[in-house]
Amino acid sequence: MSTKQSFETKAINQANHIFSRTRTTIESAFYQNNVQRIDTPAEAYELALNNPNTIVTDQPIIHTEELGLPANAKVIVDNHGDIVGRTAAARHYTDNPTEDVEKLDKVLREAIFDGRDQTFYATDVVVGLDEDFMVKAHLAIAKGYEINLLSYMLNFQWLDNEYQARYAKSKQYDEGDIYIYANPDWHSDEYPNGLVVVDAEHNAIAVLGLRYFGELKKGTLTLTWAIAHRHGYTASHGGEKSFHFTDRDDAVFAFYGLSGSGKSTLTHNKHDGKFDITVLHDDAFIISRENGASIALEPSYFDKTNDYLPGTRETQFFTTVMNCGVTLNEKGEKTLVTEDLRNGNGRTIKSRYASVNRVDKETAPITAIFWIMKDNSLPPVVKLTDPIAAATFGATLATKRSTAENVLNADRNALVIEPFANPFRAYPLKDDYADFKELFEKQAVDCYIINTGDFYGQDIDKHTTLDILEKIATGQDSWHPFGPTTEMSYMPYDGYLPDFDNDEYRNTVKERLKTRLAWVERYKETHTTNALPEEANQLLQHLIDQF
Repeated sequence: MSTKQSFETKAINQANHIFSRTRTTIESAFYQNNVQRIDTPAEAYELALNNPNTIVTDQPIIHTEELGLPANAKVIVDNHGDIVGRTAAARHYTDNPTEDVEKLDKVLREAIFDGRDQTFYATDVVVGLDEDFMVKAHLAIAKGYEINLLSYMLNFQWLDNEYQARYAKSKQYDEGDIYIYANPDWHSDEYPNGLVVVDAEHNAIAVLGLRYFGELKKGTLTLTWAIAHRHGYTASHGGEKSFHFTDRDDAVFAFYGLSGSGKSTLTHNKHDGKFDITVLHDDAFIISRENGASIALEPSYFDKTNDYLPGTRETQFFTTVMNCGVTLNEKGEKTLVTEDLRNGNGRTIKSRYASVNRVDKETAPITAIFWIMKDNSLPPVVKLTDPIAAATFGATLATKRSTAENVLNADRNALVIEPFANPFRAYPLKDDYADFKELFEKQAVDCYIINTGDFYGQDIDKHTTLDILEKIATGQDSWHPFGPTTEMSYMPYDGYLPDFDNDEYRNTVKERLKTRLAWVERYKETHTTNALPEEANQLLQHLIDQF
């Protein structure tokens, strides 16, 4: 089996690298008398039906047999209160030297003890959909949050007979299973925004005082990506699709961007049927640094309902829905108000069957990585021809926050830097830099910046971006030097031509490069032992000097 759930008696001691105080505290809670086992989505669905907060719509769920649900299951809705996104400020990492881990563990022990009078539901899932990489994850969540329990079993892969057999044959790793303890009803005046205790080295998380399902999903992925990183994979918060050809090698494209940046749109677009396309996933996968193959971590999609109007094809594949309005249609049936009228981040677990061209592993090596940015100094696409430049721009990926995040005391529209579009990293940034740089060097992966915002005030529409991808996939791309630089080039595109003779434009580009350099230098000051390599600073300064 991939990860370890049980141990020989002689290995149960503090010398075992799998154990820690935090992990042991969390795992022990799973064996209390107040924890009830739930083994199938059908059981979780019946529990969810009896939750007073549940809205049962009149829309049938399709593919119920494959999903392990009752044949008559309907789409169900769970609406929360003020918070409808992830809260980054709640996360505390036990390997952070600035954290008081003794205090965090005391708070955690008290939180678990305080939950002794509550009923908890526990279930198991598999993360990673190929025998080369499968991790078992255990969730215990308080009664009252049955839709989150069900969503967890549908978002990841529940252990049906097929996956029990596949997991038993999967590659073994010297890692412990993942354990996640969740009590959304917990409250502390000291942690008014909730508390997430992350022990990434030992694969355990406690999620306290937070209702949003995304905390469970991204918490699980945080630990899984850390495991993958430790065992030769590059962690990817993005989407991947492949163009298959009969007369040339496949083009395997990976897109990296925050929620709302366009990565799902680019990943799933079928390009009007002009190509044979398969989709790996639009949010979470890993890439082997040994052979360039990719593995999806989840079968389903955690989508914004706002992207789909009622009655459109994609809505047929909704299962559970969160923070979304409901009304009556002309037949008097309870129907979703999919657009974000109730709040800013309606979400659904959309089943894998929405993708007729879905694969769980892409054996063809990755050929191109696209950093999705919203930086109006850049034309629709820029090619980075140097591995250091490619890794540096990934580490300084500039974008904007979306409604998927509960942003505290910050401007959601401000341009921010989110390295590799992954705010869920639980290991040093310099390691991600090295992992991606290895792909650019060892696997000879091409690298591009895709701007999905605007170029100097001119909006960049989806059709422009898709046309660019088609040109790159079919080898019809042509490139001009990006001004005076030798490491960057751009594809000329009508309406989006940079004017390097314009001093104002050149200064705008230079200022954006300075913003990136300033961020790298600030990061170095606050992460003295885990700073990015000096070559990243030198690359950015070199580009600034060229301008």
